[in-house]
Amino acid sequence: MGSRSDRKISFLGNFPPRQCGIATFTRDIRQAVAWQRPQWSLPVLSVTDPGFRYAYPDVVRFELPERNLSSYQRAADFINISHTDLLCIQHEFGIYGGPAGSHLLTLMRRLRLPVVTTLHTVLQEPLADQRRVLEELIQQSDALVVMTERGRRLLLDVYAAPEAKVNVIPHGIPDLPFVDPNFYKDQFGVAGRSLMLTFGLLSPGKGIEHGIEALPTILAQHPDLVYMILGATHPNLLRAEGETYRLSLERLAHDLGVAHNVIFVNHYVDDQQLREYIGAADIYLTPYLNAAQITSGTLAYCFGAGKAVVSTPYWHAEELLGQDHGVLVPFRDGGAIAAAVNGLLAEPARLHAMRKQAYLGGREMVWSAVGERYAQLFERLLAAGEGHPRSHRPAATLAVEGAELPIWRFQHLELMTDSTGVFQHAVHNVPDFHHGYCTDDNARALLFTAHLESLGEPLDGLTRVQSAAAAFLHYGFDRQSGRFRNFMGFDRRWLETLGSEDSHGRALWGLGAIVGRTRQTNLRNWAARLFEQALPALEAFTSPRAWAFAVLGLHEYLRVLEGDLLADRWRLELSERILEAFRRHATPDWPWLEPIVSYDNARLPQALILSGRWLQRRDMLEMGLRALRWLQDAQRAPEGHYRPIGSEGFWRQGGVPATHDQQPLEATASVAACLEALHATGDHCWRQEVIRSFDWFLGRNDLRRPLYDASNGGCFDGLQPSGVNRNQGAESTLAFLMALADMKLLHSEALTASP
Repeated sequence: MGSRSDRKISFLGNFPPRQCGIATFTRDIRQAVAWQRPQWSLPVLSVTDPGFRYAYPDVVRFELPERNLSSYQRAADFINISHTDLLCIQHEFGIYGGPAGSHLLTLMRRLRLPVVTTLHTVLQEPLADQRRVLEELIQQSDALVVMTERGRRLLLDVYAAPEAKVNVIPHGIPDLPFVDPNFYKDQFGVAGRSLMLTFGLLSPGKGIEHGIEALPTILAQHPDLVYMILGATHPNLLRAEGETYRLSLERLAHDLGVAHNVIFVNHYVDDQQLREYIGAADIYLTPYLNAAQITSGTLAYCFGAGKAVVSTPYWHAEELLGQDHGVLVPFRDGGAIAAAVNGLLAEPARLHAMRKQAYLGGREMVWSAVGERYAQLFERLLAAGEGHPRSHRPAATLAVEGAELPIWRFQHLELMTDSTGVFQHAVHNVPDFHHGYCTDDNARALLFTAHLESLGEPLDGLTRVQSAAAAFLHYGFDRQSGRFRNFMGFDRRWLETLGSEDSHGRALWGLGAIVGRTRQTNLRNWAARLFEQALPALEAFTSPRAWAFAVLGLHEYLRVLEGDLLADRWRLELSERILEAFRRHATPDWPWLEPIVSYDNARLPQALILSGRWLQRRDMLEMGLRALRWLQDAQRAPEGHYRPIGSEGFWRQGGVPATHDQQPLEATASVAACLEALHATGDHCWRQEVIRSFDWFLGRNDLRRPLYDASNGGCFDGLQPSGVNRNQGAESTLAFLMALADMKLLHSEALTASP
């Protein structure tokens, strides 16, 4: 896949006809990549500022109103479903909505593809919100691009960005010929005169007043000089203050007696016009006031065009103009500007040499070179993403806030259900009839719908799912043997006469949840009757997981029928069996009940913790907590994220845990078990374990790829050495939905506990 030529790379930022530097850059970098990789598809998502509407060109496929949070969520969904390979984001504070532009993070958290972020500003002393946003943006990005070495150092020193993520690629510039300024001057009415130019959107931070203050001294030695100030007033400033700043500059020029030597060009000029204006300049002046400017597109443009530059020492200028490639002057010092300009005009040979050095130094900055470097960066990331599990940045830890949790989507679960029951498997998101149905997944569907009801959520379309799952379990129970059958073909013929012990335990769990949680009296009565009929088979069971599933079901059942002595005896009996298995096999370095850690692992300590809590059995509680803590530690990657025991080999005593074929079932079990440990102990560390385990679904995993499909509510079948298993089977989808239900419960508990 790394050698594919038909890539789809999306760009996010501002875009013309919006008038701002980021819009121009987004257009130019997209075009530069298109020149180098003409076979690629390169759509744009553009952020629109409040109060404006733009007639965007066809390359803009999606528009995000700056302050509309839901538009960022929709944009992420659009990117995810549009087969985009990689997203390139242009980041600047002030162009995205939310505190310090935090709406962008909402989009990034939902993405299921690599992200390259170009940082146009890196602050040395950020405000609290700015630091928080930039630190998470660094985490959420697979690669970062800054345009200067100073930007790279700030990322490493101030924000502790991983060095491997940071790339320095200069600001692109047009590939202009090295021409004599006199070639263009006549069309601007300045033939035979020296021209000093400042261009860009006009705003007070540009310090143009100090350029005007320098003119009396300059004109005393070079009376023919003209200072041209090219550019429209910044739209945000124009909206807030009108032309107040421009008028103040005009008054200053008049008061200093230099108005006839100043030309204001109040336009946002097109590319061809800009090239001609720059071509006519002898000296380019940037008297900016803020040292902490990491990038200046106008500086790069004029430097690469071979202009002699006089500039204040903001960061980009310091880096670009060293070694006599330009002249640096102090901030807010018109006298120093005058001395620098007079010095250059008095020494034509020096001025010409400076122009030539700048032009030659700018060749690596032309857009063709910059576009190639971006394209190669994209290709490296895409190639790396197709190999073995990698150590990437973790997705931001999920805060227990309702806005941070995925919303309920049940389209895929509904699609996976027909009148017979829930299908086992899918090919991508298409139900796979070849594998038919099973009791395991229909029991899970019952369990989930019961939990959904207990959260107060309406079942809506899931009523059909719940009814079909209940009917399947009813038909699956063989009254003669007292056991559930498990697998059924699409032709509605049972493929076995006796199901597994584990499937029987899951059926009891699902039935118990219906008894304990549903508000539907008839459904509860049905489930209670079938639950009672299925209990006796437990006597002969030897599977610890079947015991654990049944214990979990018994606790559900006893939520409302706690006086049922038969159920209570079974809960105690099965819990004792689990505890005895732990005691019999556990050692100090292997606190487990068998010589292998295989599947649905956390359910075993969960059952003990639950029983220990409600039966007031400290021995059960302590053994369950000990085993769960050991298991969670074993499922912690060196980078800190959750890494479940892989199904390709499991973990045998004396060996090492398998990392391949990681299953959603394991993450769901860990979420539920750690939530039960939190309830039993009140220890906040278990809350963090709940969140860590759930974050695996959202991308905080070995592949840094989400498994949850936000478009339909489905869940991919796991992480394999080759990447994400793109099939969305019932087990995986129901596993995610159950984990999300537990997270919703955790959230509601957090709100209840808030003062």
